[in-house]
Amino acid sequence: MAAPEDPGSPTEAPQPAVEEEETKTFKDLGVTDVLCEACDQLGWTKPTKIQVEAIPLALQGRDIIGLAETGSGKTGAFALPILNALLETPQRLFALVLTPTRELAFQISEQFEALGSSIGVQTAVIVGGIDSMSQSLALAKKPHVVIATPGRLIDHLENTKGFNLRALKYLVMDEADRILNMDFETEVDKILKVIPRDRKTFLFSATMTKKVQKLQRAALKDPVKCAVSSKYQTVEKLQQYYIFIPSKFKDTYLVYILNELAGNSFMIFCSTCNNTQRTALLLRNLGFTAIPLHGQMSQSKRLGSLNKFKAKARSILLATDVASRGLDIPHVDVVVNFDIPTHSKDYIHRVGRTARAGRSGKSITFVTQYDVELFQRIEHLIGKKLPVFPTQDDEVMMLTERVTEAQRFARMELREHGEKKKRTREDAGDNDDTEGAMGVRNKVAGGKMKKRKGR
Repeated sequence: MAAPEDPGSPTEAPQPAVEEEETKTFKDLGVTDVLCEACDQLGWTKPTKIQVEAIPLALQGRDIIGLAETGSGKTGAFALPILNALLETPQRLFALVLTPTRELAFQISEQFEALGSSIGVQTAVIVGGIDSMSQSLALAKKPHVVIATPGRLIDHLENTKGFNLRALKYLVMDEADRILNMDFETEVDKILKVIPRDRKTFLFSATMTKKVQKLQRAALKDPVKCAVSSKYQTVEKLQQYYIFIPSKFKDTYLVYILNELAGNSFMIFCSTCNNTQRTALLLRNLGFTAIPLHGQMSQSKRLGSLNKFKAKARSILLATDVASRGLDIPHVDVVVNFDIPTHSKDYIHRVGRTARAGRSGKSITFVTQYDVELFQRIEHLIGKKLPVFPTQDDEVMMLTERVTEAQRFARMELREHGEKKKRTREDAGDNDDTEGAMGVRNKVAGGKMKKRKGR
C-alpha cells in the first residue's frame, strides 16, 4: 500500500461536473461495445448515478465502496466492470458475489446472465435450502461467477473436493450492512482468508455502519467511495402515507385499502412468518389473489411465490423482511407496512420495493396505538412528516362482519396446516399457494369481494 495515509480511509470519488447533465451513455463510461449492446437489449438506456460514478473507477482497477439507496442500479455498477474485465482476461472462477439473502442471489445471477448472454457467461448460485450435491456439480463445471450466501459457500469450501477460490480476481459484497447484521461476520472472515489478497474488491451497502467500516479496513485497498445519497432517503416519486387505527381493526382496514386501490399490485410487509401466512389465508378467503413469502417456506416455494408475483399471476405478495432488500420486482404499485418495522432503516428498504427506476408508487404504513414511537422514529429518519391516507371509516366498518368470518377460517386453516405438518413431518402439498386451499373461500359468504359502485 503506497499511500502513507490510513489505507482504510477511502478517497471520495470526484463529483461529476455539470457535463453529466449531457447524459452519459455506457460507452462514455468505458464499457465495451458488446456489453453496451446487452444493456440496450435489457432496456438500460442510460446509466444511473451510482453507475456513472462507480463504473469508470472500477474499470481503472480501483477498490470501491458504493453507498446507494435501494433501487439505484447497484447490480449493474459491479456486474459491468467485472464482465468487462472477464472479456479481457477470460478465466473460470473469476468473481465471487456475496449476498445476504437467497432471493437476491438468484436475482443477481439473472442480471449477470442477461448482461453476459452474448459472451457465454456462466454463473452458479450457492445458497442454503437447495440440494448441496447439485451445487457441487455446478461448481465442478467452474463457472465464471459464483453468487453465494456466506454460510453455504463456507460449506462448499470446506467439503467440496476440488473447489477453491485461489484464482479469484473480483470479490463483491452486496448489501454488506445486511450481511453483517445477519451475523455472517465469522463466515466473511473465513472467506477473506482463503481468497487471494491480490484481487479487486467492491463493497456495496445502503448504510455505512461501524461493522461495514471495520470490514472495509480489513478487505479493501485504498478504496474510492462513491456515495449517491449520504442521507437516508426515499425516492422522490414515492407518495408516502400513514393510517392511524386501533390494532383490532388492522385486518379490516387492509381489506378496505385493497378494495380502494383495486387493480394495483401490492406488497404487504408483516413482522412474522406466522402473521404473513395468516394474512395471506385471510385475504384468499375473501377472494384476493394473495401469496406469501417467508423464511419458513421451502426455497422452491419461495421462488415459486416470487415468480408468480413477478409474472402478475398474483396481485398481492405478503412478505416478511426477507423480501425487503434488493428484490427488483418492476411492477409493485403499492407497499403496505401492515406491521411497522422495528428498525427504521428497514422502512427505507421496504418502501424501496416500489417507485423503482423512475416510476411512481405509493406506500401506506399502519400505525396502531402501540406503534407511535416507532413511527416517529421513521419520520425523524427520513426527515419528513407523512400525510394521512384518506379513509371512509363508516365504509371500513361495513366490512367488519365478512373480515371476522374470514379471520376465523384463516385461523382454522393455519391450525389444520400445523397439525398436518406435525403428522407428516414433510411438506404437506403446495399449501402455500394452492388453488385447493381456496375451497374455504366458498364457505365465506359471497366468495369474491363485491365490486363497489363506480369502481
